[in-house]
Amino acid sequence: MVKPEIGLSMLYCLGETFQKMTGHLHKVETIYIELVDEGLHALNKRRVQVLKELADSYGLKYMVHAPFADINIASPSKPLLNVMLKRLKKSIINAGALNCQVWVFHPGLKTGISMFYPGMEWVQNLKTTRLLFRFASDHGVEVAIENVPEPYSFIMKSVEDFKRFYNEVNEDIGLVLDIGHANINGQIESFLTTFADKIVHMHAHDNYGKSDQHLGIGHGNINWKKTAVLIKSISYKGTVVVESIEHVEQSMSKLKRLLG
Repeated sequence: MVKPEIGLSMLYCLGETFQKMTGHLHKVETIYIELVDEGLHALNKRRVQVLKELADSYGLKYMVHAPFADINIASPSKPLLNVMLKRLKKSIINAGALNCQVWVFHPGLKTGISMFYPGMEWVQNLKTTRLLFRFASDHGVEVAIENVPEPYSFIMKSVEDFKRFYNEVNEDIGLVLDIGHANINGQIESFLTTFADKIVHMHAHDNYGKSDQHLGIGHGNINWKKTAVLIKSISYKGTVVVESIEHVEQSMSKLKRLLG
């Protein structure tokens, strides 16, 4: 039986320098690494070369989380949207240079003027998603969109939102199931069963169902035994990346036991 691979997001050390982050890469108990192209870890040509050398030395396989701070792919401001697209395209190019397995991005957000232009942000979200998908395809990069939680103003959070998205986007875009985010929305099981054929990547972290805490696995209220059974039931064979910011090694060990 095919089983998921357990990986690790470097989100837990985003507050450290890029050099310190890379120092962790040969010590972690996995070869599946999700890089966070953000903050102190933002990618550039020099850093990509460093990461490629580490991949060659330790057999690492990368995934890249797109920039997300101040990024809104549904922005009603064309000048700002163009600046954000330039940043995201740069991230895709760097992800391609790293031969990354998947490039993860967030859906767009509502803004203070959304009430005056009903539905405009939804249309722009679709347009930008299609643009990113085609740009990434030209660079040999697979992109996938992540479910995001309440109470943030993202326009795609629920299972129903994603059903509508897939009915309208008309591109073969994968889904990144963030289990912690789905728990806040009370929809872990629904996401897994509804989008079994769309899920290409997963994020695993815990919370108490109220806020996006990114706790260690087993340190919130998610029923991980049930979740593991559901993951196995859909024959998922991608990577489940620990995105906790604490108890990281313990979280990886727990997931390996549950999904092994």
